[in-house]
Amino acid sequence: MEITAEKIDFERYTAYKDIGVEWLGEVPEHWEVIKLKRIFYEVKKRTNTELSCGSISFGKVVYKDDEKIPEATKKSYQIVLKGDFLVNPLNLNYDLISLRIALSEIDVVVSSGYIVLHNSVALDLNYFKWLLHRFDVAYMKLLGSGVRQTLNFNDIGNSEIVFPPIAEQTAIANFLDRKIELIDRAIAQKEKQIELLKERRQVLVNKAVTRGLNPDVPLKNSGVEWIGEIPEHWEVKRLKNFIMDLESGVSVNASESEAAGLGEIGVLKTSAVYKYSFDFRENKKVFQSELRRVNCPVRSNCIIISRMNAPELVGASGYVDREYPNLFLPDRLWQTVFNKNTKLNVIWLSKVLITDGFRRCITSIANGSSPSMKNISKGDFLNLKVSEPPYKEQCEIASHIENVTKKTAKATSRKENEIEKLKEYKATLINSAVTGKIKVS
Repeated sequence: MEITAEKIDFERYTAYKDIGVEWLGEVPEHWEVIKLKRIFYEVKKRTNTELSCGSISFGKVVYKDDEKIPEATKKSYQIVLKGDFLVNPLNLNYDLISLRIALSEIDVVVSSGYIVLHNSVALDLNYFKWLLHRFDVAYMKLLGSGVRQTLNFNDIGNSEIVFPPIAEQTAIANFLDRKIELIDRAIAQKEKQIELLKERRQVLVNKAVTRGLNPDVPLKNSGVEWIGEIPEHWEVKRLKNFIMDLESGVSVNASESEAAGLGEIGVLKTSAVYKYSFDFRENKKVFQSELRRVNCPVRSNCIIISRMNAPELVGASGYVDREYPNLFLPDRLWQTVFNKNTKLNVIWLSKVLITDGFRRCITSIANGSSPSMKNISKGDFLNLKVSEPPYKEQCEIASHIENVTKKTAKATSRKENEIEKLKEYKATLINSAVTGKIKVS
């Protein structure tokens, strides 16, 4: 049976009290309200280089790659054991979303900057796993000082939390373990369905741009490994037959966190084409002192290409469907300048450049001394071969792919909405259970 974001309709406790703690709200009258430092203490820092390294990731304590941690650094790491709570005192991502508390299920050593907590009284660890998750999401992000909201033990230790009878703690923990597992499984299933939709779309794109839309057309060998067989009446040409030049902008000082607003100038991030489509929102507002240096505005009916990037993203590209006179290219992105004497459907060509075969081709010509950063030269890129249908077929293929893309986007959006509702339901369920808004038998 599929899990849905159903309305919560559970039994409530007979009496509640208002404790004056906003994130907890009213709690069952018989529950104790207590400062966190009365049930948890900060563990004194101890070292053990025999243990593997760990860290917090998405609200869990996970192993890190020991080989990437220098021995001298590991010697400074502190122990966190199974059953300890690990707290990241820094808001490293400058956001109010990242999870920063986790119940460790493994024995590891972690950075000495973390806060390690252990319980000083008997309690149900699983219940406090869920309660401190809610504390993390709803309240802890408001604590601390400085840009990164740096915390110390006193910041969280003086915070008030609830302490239900242990039997109720266990009942709530068991209830949430079961329910959240089902919800997470449903979310994972829908995420898999989204991936399958995208894979199916990519298969259709690959097939359309390499074989056309007529399954009965006679084929011939293209002579190009990544292309394979093509319709008999198609030709094989180098990209320089279509693209006269690849222009780029310059690197300028710009805001790291703020995009250009109305009437402001922005420079594109390389992430503007990470999804193999153009996203104008991926830009940075250019500082006033740099405005004179920007050049190469984003033009309509062109393709923007990442010439320098991580190996899996170098050569990523996206079609631009309209003018963006306030947005400019950096030096790491190219913009196509097409040969005016060649009849070309630019949308069709943009789909060719994101096929799996062409992406493999890009990978083969990318170079660079760093394994984490690759680049492609203008000459190498323009010399790559593609198969060319007649202009009429280019338009038909482009139209077909746009149609498939719209249907995929619609189905994907529906699944994403379902996932969002499940996540909201999950958050509400956790909050309702750990703070006593519902009574769990």
